[in-house]
Amino acid sequence: MYSKEEAKNRRQLFWTMFGKRYHRKWLLYDTKLKDVVLKFSFEDRRAMVSIDVNHEDEVFRAYYYEKLLSLKNIMIEQVSTELIFDENYLLESGKMISRVFVMHEGVKIQKQTDWPVVYEFYNNYMDKMEAFFLEYKDFIES
Repeated sequence: MYSKEEAKNRRQLFWTMFGKRYHRKWLLYDTKLKDVVLKFSFEDRRAMVSIDVNHEDEVFRAYYYEKLLSLKNIMIEQVSTELIFDENYLLESGKMISRVFVMHEGVKIQKQTDWPVVYEFYNNYMDKMEAFFLEYKDFIES
């Protein structure tokens, strides 16, 4: 078991190595849509790539989520058949968001031998998620 400081350093090393392996600027928070972000997550024993709608106002959050839901079939075809659509995803912080995501289970950030698999997962699915988002951004925003 790692101390808090060791766990923090491990996470930092994971993300630093990922950045060195994939020299590109990911879209992530720069979607130009307020409170709609693309995100890499590594929680518990799973890695995720997601589109998060984290607007405080439930009406706006529901609006963007419905737009994504209306594109579900296209998104599944272009990103993954394993996409999960969750209108009420509860973050560890207790905040409620809407999230569309794909995950890879059975991996741990503390286990460095899992990192190459997670890096490939992130690169593959974020690339597809970004391409989808950029193609349909105007529709999602309108």
